[in-house]
Amino acid sequence: MTNGLIGKKLGMTQVFDETRLTPVTVIEAGPCRVVTVRTTERDRYEAVQLSFKEVKESRLSKAELGHLKKNQAPASRILREFKKDGDSAAGQLITVGMFKKGDWVDVIGVSKGKGFQGVVKRHHYAGGPESHGSMFHRAPGSIGASSFPSRVWKGKTLPGHMGAERVTVQRLKVVESRSEENLLFIRGAVPGAANGIVVVRKSKKS
Repeated sequence: MTNGLIGKKLGMTQVFDETRLTPVTVIEAGPCRVVTVRTTERDRYEAVQLSFKEVKESRLSKAELGHLKKNQAPASRILREFKKDGDSAAGQLITVGMFKKGDWVDVIGVSKGKGFQGVVKRHHYAGGPESHGSMFHRAPGSIGASSFPSRVWKGKTLPGHMGAERVTVQRLKVVESRSEENLLFIRGAVPGAANGIVVVRKSKKS
Protein backbone atom coordinates (compact mmCIF):
# COMPACT_ATOMS: atom_id res chain seq x y z
CA MET A 1 0.00 0.00 0.00
CA THR A 2 0.90 3.68 -0.20
CA ASN A 3 0.10 6.83 1.72
CA GLY A 4 -1.70 8.53 -1.19
CA LEU A 5 -3.36 8.55 -4.59
CA ILE A 6 -3.30 10.53 -7.83
CA GLY A 7 -6.56 12.21 -8.79
CA LYS A 8 -8.29 14.80 -10.94
CA LYS A 9 -10.08 17.82 -9.51
CA LEU A 10 -13.62 17.86 -10.87
CA GLY A 11 -14.82 21.05 -9.19
CA MET A 12 -16.59 22.31 -6.07
CA THR A 13 -20.08 21.78 -4.69
CA GLN A 14 -21.77 21.67 -1.30
CA VAL A 15 -23.17 18.88 0.85
CA PHE A 16 -25.70 19.00 3.66
CA ASP A 17 -25.68 17.10 6.94
CA GLU A 18 -27.98 17.28 9.96
CA THR A 19 -26.59 20.59 11.19
CA ARG A 20 -24.92 22.59 8.42
CA LEU A 21 -23.91 23.11 4.80
CA THR A 22 -20.30 22.23 3.93
CA PRO A 23 -18.41 23.41 0.82
CA VAL A 24 -16.46 20.50 -0.69
CA THR A 25 -14.09 19.80 -3.55
CA VAL A 26 -14.88 16.69 -5.60
CA ILE A 27 -11.84 14.69 -6.70
CA GLU A 28 -11.80 11.66 -8.99
CA ALA A 29 -9.16 9.76 -7.02
CA GLY A 30 -7.77 6.64 -8.67
CA PRO A 31 -7.93 3.86 -9.38
CA CYS A 32 -4.13 3.90 -9.52
CA ARG A 33 -1.95 0.97 -10.56
CA VAL A 34 1.39 0.18 -8.93
CA VAL A 35 3.97 0.40 -11.73
CA THR A 36 7.09 -0.38 -9.74
CA VAL A 37 8.27 -0.62 -6.14
CA ARG A 38 11.50 1.16 -5.23
CA THR A 39 13.67 -0.76 -2.79
CA THR A 40 16.61 0.23 -0.62
CA GLU A 41 18.81 -2.50 -2.10
CA ARG A 42 18.27 -1.45 -5.73
CA ASP A 43 17.29 2.24 -5.56
CA ARG A 44 18.68 3.31 -2.15
CA TYR A 45 15.24 4.46 -1.01
CA GLU A 46 11.77 3.00 -0.58
CA ALA A 47 8.78 4.24 -2.54
CA VAL A 48 5.86 3.10 -4.67
CA GLN A 49 5.32 4.48 -8.19
CA LEU A 50 1.66 4.80 -9.23
CA SER A 51 0.09 5.46 -12.63
CA PHE A 52 -3.19 7.24 -13.36
CA LYS A 53 -5.43 7.54 -16.44
CA GLU A 54 -4.60 5.12 -19.24
CA VAL A 55 -3.92 6.63 -22.70
CA LYS A 56 -3.09 5.42 -26.20
CA GLU A 57 0.45 4.18 -26.65
CA SER A 58 0.94 6.68 -29.48
CA ARG A 59 0.71 9.51 -26.94
CA LEU A 60 3.82 8.41 -25.04
CA SER A 61 7.50 8.51 -25.89
CA LYS A 62 9.50 5.32 -26.45
CA ALA A 63 11.28 5.84 -23.13
CA GLU A 64 8.00 6.14 -21.25
CA LEU A 65 6.53 3.11 -23.01
CA GLY A 66 9.66 1.09 -22.36
CA HIS A 67 9.51 1.81 -18.63
CA LEU A 68 5.83 0.81 -18.44
CA LYS A 69 6.16 -2.33 -20.58
CA LYS A 70 9.16 -3.46 -18.56
CA ASN A 71 6.84 -3.54 -15.55
CA GLN A 72 3.83 -4.97 -17.48
CA ALA A 73 1.87 -1.76 -16.87
CA PRO A 74 -0.65 -0.20 -19.29
CA ALA A 75 0.21 3.04 -21.09
CA SER A 76 -0.39 5.92 -18.68
CA ARG A 77 0.62 9.55 -18.93
CA ILE A 78 0.73 10.42 -15.22
CA LEU A 79 3.25 8.77 -12.86
CA ARG A 80 3.94 9.79 -9.26
CA GLU A 81 5.90 8.28 -6.39
CA PHE A 82 4.52 7.84 -2.88
CA LYS A 83 5.83 6.73 0.46
CA LYS A 84 5.64 2.97 0.88
CA ASP A 85 3.14 1.98 3.56
CA GLY A 86 3.04 -1.79 4.06
CA ASP A 87 3.37 -4.43 1.36
CA SER A 88 2.96 -3.46 -2.29
CA ALA A 89 3.44 -5.37 -5.52
CA ALA A 90 3.65 -4.29 -9.15
CA GLY A 91 0.26 -4.49 -10.85
CA GLN A 92 -1.68 -3.93 -7.64
CA LEU A 93 -4.72 -1.62 -8.00
CA ILE A 94 -5.22 1.03 -5.32
CA THR A 95 -8.63 2.67 -5.01
CA VAL A 96 -10.17 5.58 -3.16
CA GLY A 97 -11.33 3.10 -0.52
CA MET A 98 -8.05 3.73 1.33
CA PHE A 99 -9.61 6.99 2.57
CA LYS A 100 -12.58 6.96 4.95
CA LYS A 101 -14.98 9.63 6.16
CA GLY A 102 -13.29 11.74 8.82
CA ASP A 103 -9.72 11.13 7.61
CA TRP A 104 -7.32 14.07 7.33
CA VAL A 105 -5.45 14.53 4.04
CA ASP A 106 -2.94 16.84 2.36
CA VAL A 107 -3.66 17.85 -1.25
CA ILE A 108 -0.94 18.91 -3.69
CA GLY A 109 -1.74 20.66 -6.95
CA VAL A 110 -0.58 23.37 -9.35
CA SER A 111 -2.24 26.71 -8.67
CA LYS A 112 -4.03 28.68 -11.37
CA GLY A 113 -1.69 30.78 -13.51
CA LYS A 114 -2.26 34.55 -13.32
CA GLY A 115 0.31 35.63 -15.89
CA PHE A 116 2.49 38.72 -15.36
CA GLN A 117 1.15 40.81 -12.46
CA GLY A 118 2.15 44.01 -10.69
CA VAL A 119 3.04 44.47 -7.04
CA VAL A 120 -0.47 45.46 -5.93
CA LYS A 121 -2.00 42.15 -6.99
CA ARG A 122 1.07 39.96 -6.57
CA HIS A 123 2.37 41.23 -3.20
CA HIS A 124 -0.62 43.17 -1.85
CA TYR A 125 1.01 46.62 -1.97
CA ALA A 126 -1.36 49.37 -0.90
CA GLY A 127 -0.47 51.64 -3.82
CA GLY A 128 -0.56 55.41 -3.78
CA PRO A 129 -3.35 58.02 -3.70
CA GLU A 130 -5.98 57.72 -6.42
CA SER A 131 -6.49 61.49 -6.71
CA HIS A 132 -5.79 63.32 -9.98
CA GLY A 133 -2.83 65.25 -8.62
CA SER A 134 -0.96 62.13 -7.57
CA MET A 135 1.48 60.56 -9.99
CA PHE A 136 1.98 57.46 -7.86
CA HIS A 137 -0.80 54.88 -8.13
CA ARG A 138 0.19 51.23 -8.58
CA ALA A 139 3.96 51.50 -9.10
CA PRO A 140 6.37 49.55 -6.84
CA GLY A 141 8.23 52.68 -5.69
CA SER A 142 11.86 52.63 -4.56
CA ILE A 143 13.59 49.26 -5.00
CA GLY A 144 16.90 49.97 -3.26
CA ALA A 145 19.67 52.39 -2.34
CA SER A 146 21.97 54.16 -4.79
CA SER A 147 25.72 53.83 -4.22
CA PHE A 148 25.48 50.85 -1.87
CA PRO A 149 24.91 48.08 -2.63
CA SER A 150 24.48 49.33 -6.27
CA ARG A 151 22.09 46.48 -6.96
CA VAL A 152 18.67 45.27 -5.91
CA TRP A 153 18.63 43.09 -2.77
CA LYS A 154 17.73 39.46 -3.34
CA GLY A 155 14.16 38.65 -2.43
CA LYS A 156 12.82 42.12 -3.24
CA THR A 157 9.10 41.93 -4.03
CA LEU A 158 8.65 43.09 -7.63
CA PRO A 159 6.26 42.53 -10.55
CA GLY A 160 6.52 39.16 -12.26
CA HIS A 161 4.90 35.84 -13.10
CA MET A 162 2.20 34.90 -10.63
CA GLY A 163 0.61 31.51 -9.98
CA ALA A 164 1.23 28.19 -11.78
CA GLU A 165 3.19 26.94 -8.75
CA ARG A 166 3.11 23.68 -6.81
CA VAL A 167 0.96 24.28 -3.74
CA THR A 168 0.25 21.97 -0.80
CA VAL A 169 -2.84 22.47 1.36
CA GLN A 170 -2.50 20.57 4.61
CA ARG A 171 -5.01 18.90 6.91
CA LEU A 172 -8.25 18.90 4.94
CA LYS A 173 -11.06 16.64 6.15
CA VAL A 174 -12.61 13.86 4.05
CA VAL A 175 -16.38 14.42 4.09
CA GLU A 176 -17.28 11.39 1.97
CA SER A 177 -15.59 8.59 0.02
CA ARG A 178 -17.45 6.77 -2.77
CA SER A 179 -15.45 3.72 -3.81
CA GLU A 180 -17.92 2.62 -6.48
CA GLU A 181 -17.60 5.98 -8.28
CA ASN A 182 -13.91 6.68 -7.41
CA LEU A 183 -14.96 10.00 -5.87
CA LEU A 184 -13.54 11.78 -2.86
CA PHE A 185 -15.32 14.73 -1.22
CA ILE A 186 -12.88 16.97 0.67
CA ARG A 187 -13.95 19.91 2.80
CA GLY A 188 -12.70 23.26 1.51
CA ALA A 189 -10.76 24.31 -1.57
CA VAL A 190 -7.74 22.64 -3.16
CA PRO A 191 -5.16 24.17 -5.55
CA GLY A 192 -5.67 24.34 -9.30
CA ALA A 193 -8.41 24.61 -11.86
CA ALA A 194 -11.07 22.03 -12.67
CA ASN A 195 -9.67 18.94 -14.43
CA GLY A 196 -6.23 19.60 -12.95
CA ILE A 197 -4.15 16.72 -11.62
CA VAL A 198 -3.76 16.59 -7.83
CA VAL A 199 -2.10 14.29 -5.32
CA VAL A 200 -4.06 13.28 -2.23
CA ARG A 201 -2.06 11.77 0.62
CA LYS A 202 -2.53 11.03 4.30
CA SER A 203 -1.95 14.19 6.31
CA LYS A 204 1.34 14.66 8.13
CA LYS A 205 -0.53 16.60 10.83
CA SER A 206 -3.44 14.24 11.48
